[in-house]
Amino acid sequence: MAAERALDHRRLRRARLAVAAVFCVHGAVTGNFATRVPWIQEHAGVSAGQLGLALAFPAIGSSLLMPLSGAVTHRFGARHALRGLLALWTLALALPALAPNVYTLCAALFVYGATSGMADVAMNALGVETENRLGRSIMSGLHGMWSVGALIGSAAGTLAAHLGADARLHHMAAAAVLTLLGLVACQGVLDLRSTPDEAPPRFTLPPRSALIIGMVAFCAVFAEGASLDWSAVYLRDALDASAGTAAACTTAFTLTMAVARLAGDKGVDRFGAVRTVRGGGVLAVLGGLLVVAAPGPAVAMAGFGLLGLGVAVVVPLAFAAAGRSGPNPSQAIAGVATITYTSGLVAPSAIGGIANLTSLVVSFGLVTVLALGLVAGARVLRTSVRAPLSSTAADAAPAHRG
Repeated sequence: MAAERALDHRRLRRARLAVAAVFCVHGAVTGNFATRVPWIQEHAGVSAGQLGLALAFPAIGSSLLMPLSGAVTHRFGARHALRGLLALWTLALALPALAPNVYTLCAALFVYGATSGMADVAMNALGVETENRLGRSIMSGLHGMWSVGALIGSAAGTLAAHLGADARLHHMAAAAVLTLLGLVACQGVLDLRSTPDEAPPRFTLPPRSALIIGMVAFCAVFAEGASLDWSAVYLRDALDASAGTAAACTTAFTLTMAVARLAGDKGVDRFGAVRTVRGGGVLAVLGGLLVVAAPGPAVAMAGFGLLGLGVAVVVPLAFAAAGRSGPNPSQAIAGVATITYTSGLVAPSAIGGIANLTSLVVSFGLVTVLALGLVAGARVLRTSVRAPLSSTAADAAPAHRG
C-alpha cells in the first residue's frame, strides 16, 4: 500500500510539472505575438483605429468558443483534448502575420483567440483536478508559469524584432517549436475520461456561482489590464517621468505579477484562499492610493508594484473555485474565463475614455475602487482544496466533467 501511494504521488508530481509546462507554452505564444504587433500592423496596412478593431477579435473568438472546450474534453478525454487544443493554439500563432489586410487580420485573430480560449479552459480544468488530487494549492504557481512563458516569448520576440526578422518566418518557427514542446508536455498530464453513460455537456450559460466568482476576477483583471497598458503612460504624462523610467515601470509590474504568482501557493496553503485574496485586495487598494496620490515616479512605481502583488493570485484562485463550484467544472471555468477576457478587453479602453473626459488620476481612482471589490468579495472563493486522493481512490475517481 505504501509503495502504491508513493507511486501515485510521483505520478501526480509529474502531472503537476507537465501541466505547468503547458501553461508556460501557452504564455509563450502570447509573448511572441504581442512583440510583433507593430510589424503585423505595417504588413497588413491597417490604421491605428483598424488595428484596435482587429485586436478585439481575439476576445470575441475566445468568448464565443470557450464553452465548446468541455464538449471536446468529453469526446476525446482530457489529455487528448488538451493536446489537440494546445496544438491548434500554438499553430494559430502563425496566422496573424500572414494577413494582408484588415479583413483577413480580423479573421486570423478570431481563430487565434478562439483556440487560445479553448486551450485555456482545458488546461485550467486539468490544473484544478491536479490540485484537488494533490490536496494543496498549485493554481497560482501554474499561472505564474504562464507569466514566465509570456516573458520568455516576449524576449524572443524582442530579439527577432531587434534583428529585423520577418514576423511571418519568426512566428512560423516559433509555432513549430512551441507545438512540439506542447505535445511533449501534454504526455504527462492526467488522462481523465468521462464515463460511458455520461451525457455530453451542452452549450449553456455558466452557473450563477461561476458568474459571482467571475465578478471578483473581473476586478482583478481590470486592475491588471489597466496597469499593464497605462502604467508607463501614467508615469510619462501625469508625473513627467522619462521614457526609460516609464517603460521600467511596466516591466517591473510584469515581473512582480510573475513572482507573486509563483510564490502565491504557499500563502494560499497557509492562510486559505479567502484571507489571501482579502489581504491582496488591501495591498491593491493601498497601491491604487499611492498611484493616485504619488508626488513623483518612485512612489507611483511602488504603488503599481503593490497593485501587482495584490491582484496576482486572484485569477488563479477564481479558476480553482469555479472548477469546484458545481458538477461541470469546464463550464464554470469557461464562464469565469469569459468574464476575465471581457475585463481585459474593457479595461484599457475604459481607462482611456475616462482619462479623455477627466484625467488619468481619476481613471486610477476607479481602479482603486474596483480593488475594494476584492476585499468585499473574497468570501466567494471560500471553496477549499479537497483532501488528496489515495492511489486506489484516484484511479477510481470519476473523470473530470467537461
